[in-house]
Amino acid sequence: MEANNLQLFLDYALHSLENKEFQKITISHKRDNKNELKNVFAKAAAFKTGMKLSFVYRYPTKDITKNFDFEEGLALIGELLDKDFYQADLFTTISDWHYTMNKNGISRLLKMPPTNTEATPYTHDKIKRRYITLENNVYLRELGIATADAKVKKDMEDKYRQINKYIEIIDSIVSSAALPPGFSLVDMGSGKGYLTFALYDYLSNDLKLSPQIIGVELRNELVESCNKIAQKAGFGKLKFQAGSIETAELMQFDMLIALHACDTATDEAIHRGILADAKVIICAPCCHKQVRKQINPENDLKSITKFGILEERQAEILTDGIRALVLEAYGYKTKVFEFISTEHTPKNIMIVAVKKGNEKIDESILAQIKSIKKLYNIQYHHLEKLLRINGQ
Repeated sequence: MEANNLQLFLDYALHSLENKEFQKITISHKRDNKNELKNVFAKAAAFKTGMKLSFVYRYPTKDITKNFDFEEGLALIGELLDKDFYQADLFTTISDWHYTMNKNGISRLLKMPPTNTEATPYTHDKIKRRYITLENNVYLRELGIATADAKVKKDMEDKYRQINKYIEIIDSIVSSAALPPGFSLVDMGSGKGYLTFALYDYLSNDLKLSPQIIGVELRNELVESCNKIAQKAGFGKLKFQAGSIETAELMQFDMLIALHACDTATDEAIHRGILADAKVIICAPCCHKQVRKQINPENDLKSITKFGILEERQAEILTDGIRALVLEAYGYKTKVFEFISTEHTPKNIMIVAVKKGNEKIDESILAQIKSIKKLYNIQYHHLEKLLRINGQ
């Protein structure tokens, strides 16, 4: 019996997979301490091509995931236990099985009561919700993202992913900001309108709100094109108008969005949001030239900022950090986080500010900004000048 313990363990695993009793397998207690592979976990997952065993290989600094057919996966488990590890645990809804082998090659297989009797749904962890659907989507077709048969074009898969991630972020912001159902929103620098259309679609058709949205864009040809698409899609409260972030004539608005506004254009957008007492301000800054030109520390930081790439990153941190602090000084609860991973765009920071209701400017935060500028020998930040604070 002893010599067959490993095969019995694998047979029980296969039986549990075939009968949907399987929960997971853990493989541990490595034979060679020099082996960087710490342990291995396997669970069942559903893919388009069928059921698989999804393996996670744990290393000190990374995890690697690989998927295999049941029989191939179990054969790999057998190899791992024969060469690399001494122990494995099989968890099923019927019973748990504990397999061990010592350094002398003597193995044991123990049956125990199940740790968990609830069936584990065989789903793939990476399946994510699509906030924007492809079926009968006029604007995605008109914008060249989807085909006539409701499929994403191969060269637009990243854009479609970006749209859904963006709506996921906006969804959580809108739910926490307590905006009225008919709130007004301005999207500064709306460009071709990918995100603007998706936002209107989601807010109107999924959340059943009735927002009035205006997309502001400098290029007249894009404004005309987007207005035509809005009409085709039946988006009655979505309009596009020509203008710049700084000078566009706008209605009173509750929410302002400015994505990838270059350099000081982001400051102009934040400035307009603060003056309008907008309940929500969302920015994804792009370029940070205004502060970078001024950086000239007269302290130990000079040793770091002499390297071009590090000076550039310091400029980004300083520019966006001061923006976030200014918003907090004006009574906004502010977050700074990654928007889309760098495989999609190198400019991936988003600043989200939600009004808390404070009317008085927090002078202590403005004092912090002064200290930060002094540290880097920066004379001014453009947003300070626009708001006429800190002596600017």
